[in-house]
Amino acid sequence: MNTSPATGSIATSIATASHGAVITGVEDTRQAIAALQAEELQWLARAEAIAAEETARVPSSEGREREMPRRAMAAELAAVLRRSDRGMQERMRDAAVLVEGFPATLAALEAGRIDVAHVRVIQDAGARISDPGARARFEQAALVVAERETPGRAKPIILMLAQKLDPVPLEERHAEATAGRRVWVRDLDDGMAELAAVLPAPLAYAIKDRLTAHAREIVAAARAARAAGAGGEGTEGTADVIATDHRTTDQVRADVLTDLLLTGHATAPASSGSIPETATITAHVQITIPAATLTGEGTEPAELVGYGPIDPDTARHLATTAEVWERLFTSPATGAVMQVDTYRPSVQMRRLLDARDEHCRFPGCRRPARLCDGDHTIDAARGGPTRVTNLANLGPGRHHPVKHGTAWSVVQKPDGILQWTSPTGRVYVDIPRRVLEFMALAAAEEHAPF
Repeated sequence: MNTSPATGSIATSIATASHGAVITGVEDTRQAIAALQAEELQWLARAEAIAAEETARVPSSEGREREMPRRAMAAELAAVLRRSDRGMQERMRDAAVLVEGFPATLAALEAGRIDVAHVRVIQDAGARISDPGARARFEQAALVVAERETPGRAKPIILMLAQKLDPVPLEERHAEATAGRRVWVRDLDDGMAELAAVLPAPLAYAIKDRLTAHAREIVAAARAARAAGAGGEGTEGTADVIATDHRTTDQVRADVLTDLLLTGHATAPASSGSIPETATITAHVQITIPAATLTGEGTEPAELVGYGPIDPDTARHLATTAEVWERLFTSPATGAVMQVDTYRPSVQMRRLLDARDEHCRFPGCRRPARLCDGDHTIDAARGGPTRVTNLANLGPGRHHPVKHGTAWSVVQKPDGILQWTSPTGRVYVDIPRRVLEFMALAAAEEHAPF
């Protein structure tokens, strides 16, 4: 393999780069890639336009012949890129929709402010908005979020923005989408297959949460049994089986799903033996419902935390079965959660934090707040007060130790905004989800810059 002098020079430069130079190099390279991806999308959109022009010259009576220009273009592009020609047709269409319907998103990609994963989130969420003015407002708001968050964190917020700025009621779209619920199997290699389902989001999230609860109980029991054995305590029978269970959480989740669907309960000794017969494992989902929607006086969408908008009827139905209701008071000026009114005042502060943060507050992390530690921004040992303004959720075993065991540092600003500083001195601002959505909606009301 031949290596050009330029390539060799770059490799040498990278091999001797400092910590800070590595971060800058990756950032600059990613921006250059994003600019090239934006250029590629414009070429693909032009390919779609040429195919459409050639199709228009074919008489409308020639049904099959009218397919040929697009298929010919896609076939050659696929040959050049060593891709499927059918998939290339889809890429051409998607690129044309992006270039024509989402110009600000394309410009943000070209400038390196977002990447293609953000583009897909924005385009998928905004595709259903047919009104040009509403779509432009949505795009402006979505970019406020996308330029500050990872695609995973941004997606539920952007979905909520699309719903709030789309004039078509969510109930109509949800009813149509629910009719398409289904289950299917896709064959994989090595004797495996993929089981998939399309379900209403609250049900899908509840199913995953219940499987995860089962899996955690089983994994914890296996660890406890192994620890007891290591301590010299004898095990026998079912307990002995549990002690030898070394499955991962993902594997246990899959096994519990199989057991529950085929037998109605977890059948394997390692599964059933680890959960007491009296223990009931139920699903947990977090729904936020505007007060007017809850009473039926309003139509603003509810939100399934971690997913995005759900229709009001489903939200009201779930509310009737909730054991605990919490009332959130948000700031009309910033959207920040200011207070939580709950039936459990002894844990009011914890509930306010969970409502405000929703997930771990390290940049990019999506671990649910209820599975996080309440960390003192200024350490309690250094005089930091135990107040909401000095507390934030951080994931145990991952980002909580990073804060305390590395050169990362954090300062908490008003409205729960965290300002993180990395070991290289770069600053990353993590904004609570509701404050960021408020900022995005405010941007949507401003005059679009295009």
